[in-house]
Amino acid sequence: MKYFNRDQSWVEFNARILNEGMRKDNPLMERIKFLGIVSTNFDEFFEVRIASMKRAIADGTAEEGTEKILSKISERCHRLIGHLYDELHRDVMEELPKFGVRYISVNDFSEQQRAFAGTFFQNEIFPLLTPLRSEGRFPHFPGNEVFIAFKVSMIDGVKNQSAWLDGAEKSPRVSFVQIPRSLERIIWLPSDGDEKHFTMIDDIILEFGTSLFPGFSVESAMLFSIDRDADMGVDEESSQFIEAMEDVIASRHNSFAVRLICSKCSEEDEELICTLAENLGLSDEDVYRIKGPLHPEDFSVVEETAARNALVGIPAVFEPWKTFSPMKKSNKSVWELVESGDRLIFLPYESFDPVTKLIESAADDPKVLAIKMTLYRTERNSAIVKSLIRAARNGKQVTVFVELKARFDEERNISWASQLEKSGAIVIYGIVNLKVHGKAMMIIRRESDGIRRYVHLSTGNYNAKTAKIYSDLALLSTNPEIANDITLFFNLISGYSALQTMKQIAVAPINLKSRLLSMIKREAESSTPENPGMIVAKMNALGHEEIIDALYEASRKGVRILLNIRGICQLVPGIPGQSENITVVSIVGRYLEHARAVYFKNSGNEEIYLSSADWMPRNLDRRVELLFPILDKKCFSEIKDDLMMYFDDDTHSSILQSDGTWLPAPAGGKFSVQKQLHEKYRMQNEIAKKKAVEFKIRRK
Repeated sequence: MKYFNRDQSWVEFNARILNEGMRKDNPLMERIKFLGIVSTNFDEFFEVRIASMKRAIADGTAEEGTEKILSKISERCHRLIGHLYDELHRDVMEELPKFGVRYISVNDFSEQQRAFAGTFFQNEIFPLLTPLRSEGRFPHFPGNEVFIAFKVSMIDGVKNQSAWLDGAEKSPRVSFVQIPRSLERIIWLPSDGDEKHFTMIDDIILEFGTSLFPGFSVESAMLFSIDRDADMGVDEESSQFIEAMEDVIASRHNSFAVRLICSKCSEEDEELICTLAENLGLSDEDVYRIKGPLHPEDFSVVEETAARNALVGIPAVFEPWKTFSPMKKSNKSVWELVESGDRLIFLPYESFDPVTKLIESAADDPKVLAIKMTLYRTERNSAIVKSLIRAARNGKQVTVFVELKARFDEERNISWASQLEKSGAIVIYGIVNLKVHGKAMMIIRRESDGIRRYVHLSTGNYNAKTAKIYSDLALLSTNPEIANDITLFFNLISGYSALQTMKQIAVAPINLKSRLLSMIKREAESSTPENPGMIVAKMNALGHEEIIDALYEASRKGVRILLNIRGICQLVPGIPGQSENITVVSIVGRYLEHARAVYFKNSGNEEIYLSSADWMPRNLDRRVELLFPILDKKCFSEIKDDLMMYFDDDTHSSILQSDGTWLPAPAGGKFSVQKQLHEKYRMQNEIAKKKAVEFKIRRK
């Protein structure tokens, strides 16, 4: 086998996250988070990848073997999702009381709780519910919402009074109710003592929903949710591009169904499930019958209560790790700090604050003339975007490249783009047929000796929220060659410009892939038995066949290749004559590994590059991405040490086998790379404190 299947490899990545959710040495609320991530990951996987495969099969454009692969994926997904809900139902719910929190089913309500739930239903829930009849055809069900199907029959003696209804002679009938998205799904109940009790809004509606159908009895009821196709294109040439994107967002609720998830269902519901699946155009393998609540990610709201009420010695969440920023300990201005030498920021061990503060300072600094940056994904209440808006209002030239095609963030990006334009900023809505995924910012400032350009380049987004949980690397620099290259980059993506010669930076889809291939080939050609070459790379996904083939060739030439791949890996390691010199590890821990970096031994003239791009066809061929070098010796040494550290992890690592399975680290491991990195940057912070200038008062 030369390449693993991309989608099967992704499913195995989700399996590794599931393993973290099942680890008993992880705190309970962290396990719930991992289970919630698995659930939302599968939603997106079905909405995008499975939808794409189904569409290709339907229109006859699918590659040979797609249906067989789809069947294998379905079988594996059913097994994993079964494990997910078994874990949630069997272990997690039973352990919650250790943390002063207990889930109470309606069958276990006390009289006080039943009275509370009944009143809550009548006052808070009932006015929001709209039961929908199903005679003739089923109503439309938007994707990712939770519905309840009630099977009802008319009570004897009431029949004639309802004869005016269509189909009144038919019994039983089905009515559908959407659970209101405006209400929390976790409902706290009155309880005696210190233990906090909760139930689900689903359970309350199931229990008291009979009042929705006066004159009818409820024979059975079940919960369900639907995943719909979200992999829809947009007319890139449209003169009304924003309106076209808004149409895409709206159409996701009306696209074809790809998965039906049912909960609280019994044997009596099977006929209804089959009818519902048939109405949605789904086969039985597209139906997932689960135990427990839909969308377990909603359980995250109990975290604060669980952490507060946990029994002594049993943590509910990970011990908090403080983020550090040695730059804070200096008495220099932010401009002086960046100007004094390249600065590396390793999130989330180091704080994102210097980046936020740099842009905030630029917005109000009279010496700042212009700000240019790319925005791919940012948070809802972004301080960075607010600073850009303020900078534009303060008369600075602000140019922002807002990528409207960032899937599932389109609506937010459209809103930010509109606000930026209203403030006077120049907004560029991406590039036709390409996504701008590169992360770059440049601040142009007039100083006593002329114009100076301050550059920030990153492997991750300008998002202060994800910066606390995503592991990313970023560079702050005033290096003239890098600044000049980034100036050319911004000109390239904003106007009519052929790619001019860049001394340090490579740009996809123009020359980034060819640069990588050239460096891999160089490593292979210089490798000897006495002095073998070495490549160490870290990324989210590896699936570009040209890159994989180049790595195979380098392996055959004796190059030692260490790959740290968080998710998809289509490269097959450990095959004699092909990849016996390649090792692939994956780290899944408390932080999401998101940084992209690559090291080349280069016959002793070592090089390290950071990048926004994974080694996937979409990144190297269909996106605007950046690859940039680490030139500063201190920064270089830091990254090299950190890269190598990942291959020593024996607590949260898995090693890819040649048959496609992942071998997890055995129990009892001692070295966690994420914990070690936190300790490393904590120590650096302590050293920075000691170096900070102290003013001492001289006394007699």
